Amino acid sequence: MSNDKNSPAPALPSNFLRAIVEHDLAAGTHDRAGLPSVITRFPPEPNGYLHIGHAKSICLNFGLARDYHGRCNLRFDDTNPAKEEQEYVDTIIDSVKWLGFDYDYPKADGSVEHHLHYASDYFDQLYAMAEWLIEQGYAYVDSQSADDMAANRGNFNTPGTNSPFRGRPAAESLQIFRDMKAGKYADGEHILRAKISEDAMASPNMNMRDPAIYRIRHAHHVRTGDAWCIYPMYDYTHPISDALENITHSICTLEFQDHRPFYDWLLATLSKGGFFTLPVPNQYEFSRLNLTYVVTSKRKLRQLVEEKIVDGWDDPRMPTIVGLRRRGYTPEALHLFCDRIGVTKADGWIDMSTLEGCVREDLDPKAPRATAVLRPLKLIIDNYPEGQSEECTSPVHPHHPEMGVRTFPISRELWIEEEDFMEVPVKGYFRYYPPIGDNPGSRVRLRHGYVTECTGFDKDENGKVIAVHVKYFEDSKSGTPGSDTYKVKGNIHWVSTAAAVEAEVRLYDRLFTDAQPDAGGKDFISLLNPNAKEVVTAYLEPGMVAAQADQRYQFERHGYFVADRVDSQPGKPVFNRIVTLKDSWVAK
Repeated sequence: MSNDKNSPAPALPSNFLRAIVEHDLAAGTHDRAGLPSVITRFPPEPNGYLHIGHAKSICLNFGLARDYHGRCNLRFDDTNPAKEEQEYVDTIIDSVKWLGFDYDYPKADGSVEHHLHYASDYFDQLYAMAEWLIEQGYAYVDSQSADDMAANRGNFNTPGTNSPFRGRPAAESLQIFRDMKAGKYADGEHILRAKISEDAMASPNMNMRDPAIYRIRHAHHVRTGDAWCIYPMYDYTHPISDALENITHSICTLEFQDHRPFYDWLLATLSKGGFFTLPVPNQYEFSRLNLTYVVTSKRKLRQLVEEKIVDGWDDPRMPTIVGLRRRGYTPEALHLFCDRIGVTKADGWIDMSTLEGCVREDLDPKAPRATAVLRPLKLIIDNYPEGQSEECTSPVHPHHPEMGVRTFPISRELWIEEEDFMEVPVKGYFRYYPPIGDNPGSRVRLRHGYVTECTGFDKDENGKVIAVHVKYFEDSKSGTPGSDTYKVKGNIHWVSTAAAVEAEVRLYDRLFTDAQPDAGGKDFISLLNPNAKEVVTAYLEPGMVAAQADQRYQFERHGYFVADRVDSQPGKPVFNRIVTLKDSWVAK
């Protein structure tokens, strides 16, 4: 089975996980009647918003299923009701679909298989398996306090000590477990632990020292309400859910490598009880995404939101998928990024410039061009007739003539960038500067318009330059006969003051000044970039009044921008800077 919506990539990148999948396909490892030979899953906890690291996992799991004609399930690990909300479920589903993936798979008969799942779908089965483990001596109810349990667990250098309740008779444990389910005990009063072997508490792997598999938690669940007051632990739920869903390749990040022995033991043990048939799923680990200049800790991202350091989960400075989307990043750019960084088992850091480069690479061939003046300074063409204007033209895209041309008027008064005038020019400055001594002012071409010569400037009472005066040469308009006889080095963009669209433009940058803001015990809050967001009132060429929310442009000279998907209104767009034209952090 394959999903047409998850359309195949043109070429398959090579990595160790693909090598494993291809080996299993050749060997028929997971050939089962009526099922694909490759079934993966993306299993988020609905306790927060997804971030760029999750995007890598989504692209990997759904991408493998797509490329090998299998399927990928979206499964919510909703086993901790105290931290889970429907809001998180909804945004995760939306993010997966925005990235271009789906969990609905068409069948040959025209029907559709839905593979949106929840761990809570399996609560009855999980509970039944726990009872069986108790009956068979593979689990027991521990009644130690949390502090005693932690102390008796030992550490990496010291073996653990058996719980005084480890030898509790199976019948007694089973009755207490049933009473736990019936709500007869308070949170933390008892816990169900696996008994993997007689010497498990001496295992060098801390995850094998009688791991907890059920705890008491009197909390309302979004889906099951108050039907349960005991909830399974992630390490118990995850492998069982994989097996129930016939997952073939359970792909996790490296921090779960030490959890794999319990994963394998649990499925092998439950298979002995007839709950599963072989082959059961296999777990494989890859390195998580460590991206410079961001934090991806859910706790720290939540702190940024709750302390109002950012404007919400979808703040364009955030590394959340909703934040990247609002910033103007495209699904295609994130796919390109995930392909480019590859999949390995070695931890390392990916520089933010790699992600930003993928965005530029994606947008450059398809983003229409536009003129925007972000820090306006008035330019007055003194010898241009008042009240007169004429059309200038420019291609919508310099390399795609099929995209057409755009038109905008030139008039006596224009907006130019403040930095395009210098009262006392430095060496190599080719934009506007006034006459100096016997030397005339500089000559500059107004892009797609006329060649002009600076004649002077005006200042306000504080000494700030508020207007630049020039004269124009009537026979110098771009594209007219003889205009190329004017040889000038300066060429600047502009917009007519009479026709310009005034718009709020948000200049976003990296959220932190440190490449690894939460490494080594740093106070990440102290490393916030004070220039990560600047809001300016800009003037845009008149056609930009029709910009639609989520529409992306290259503002010539400034970078790539998107009409904000939340705040833009018809006829009144608000723009976010997606990324600058070049990496301004190279030397930092």
